[in-house]
Amino acid sequence: MLNINGNKNTGFSHLSKIHPCLGGEANSNFGRIHLPVSPACNIQCRFCKRDCNDNEDRPGVAKGILSPKDALETVKKALELCPQITVVGIAGPGDTLATPKAIETFRLVDKEYPDLIKCLSTNGLLLYRYAQELYDAGVRTVTVTVNAVDPYIQSQIISHIVYEEKKYYGEEAAQILIDNQLRGITKMSKLGVIVKVNSVLIPGINDEHIEEIAKTVKDAGATLYNIIPLIPQHELSHISAPTCKELDKARAAAEKYIEVFRHCKHCRADACGIPGEEDLSSNLYGKHEHLETFSHG
Repeated sequence: MLNINGNKNTGFSHLSKIHPCLGGEANSNFGRIHLPVSPACNIQCRFCKRDCNDNEDRPGVAKGILSPKDALETVKKALELCPQITVVGIAGPGDTLATPKAIETFRLVDKEYPDLIKCLSTNGLLLYRYAQELYDAGVRTVTVTVNAVDPYIQSQIISHIVYEEKKYYGEEAAQILIDNQLRGITKMSKLGVIVKVNSVLIPGINDEHIEEIAKTVKDAGATLYNIIPLIPQHELSHISAPTCKELDKARAAAEKYIEVFRHCKHCRADACGIPGEEDLSSNLYGKHEHLETFSHG
């Protein structure tokens, strides 16, 4: 089994060579399988439009929702299609901690495939609550999407959150989310888990805020930072995607504090294979008895 406990820097140095979402060299040589087991979300980002379809290459999209009990079969088939796969990830299409399905899936996969890296992506609202359970299920790398650490800016990016069975709006919602994200990053980092932070760069909203995010998440324990361009849609469809110059400026500002990852492919929640090459998900999904769509309710 991969020994990435103990010294955190040693763990990151090793993982960045074999995890395609952590290192540039690994990004073109190793693969990942995303298991779309998470149907619901507990926050609503103004740029997010979750969907089940075959034709969009972006986060928040999958052909359908996979049952955890089909995960082992799916991983086995994925490894047959792409032996270069080193990572089993769960990245949606909803939030991975809004339901118990991601942790249940990781437990099953880790028992059968202990040598594969288990990787989770989350909005971070509940990360602190499930940190130990994730670690015990074999998760050693986590990506947390942090789009602001200022509640006023965050309130322009999210419309609401659902936390402890109550819906919150505005800056109150934003503050809860920010506090929980930083608490979760710190807790995972202290467990020895490698934490990467994603930020969606939104011109006119958080583009001048990236440096502060980078410094804050680094102080909380994050190791790597990934700044990805806005896909104009949903409530932010009127905002243009950032230019290459704007992306470069944001990444340069962030690099004052934290290492920046520059190879993100905006992967679907059911992606399979080596990033940038032919996606193999069409050979995996669509025939499972428990593959379902979800409600946007």
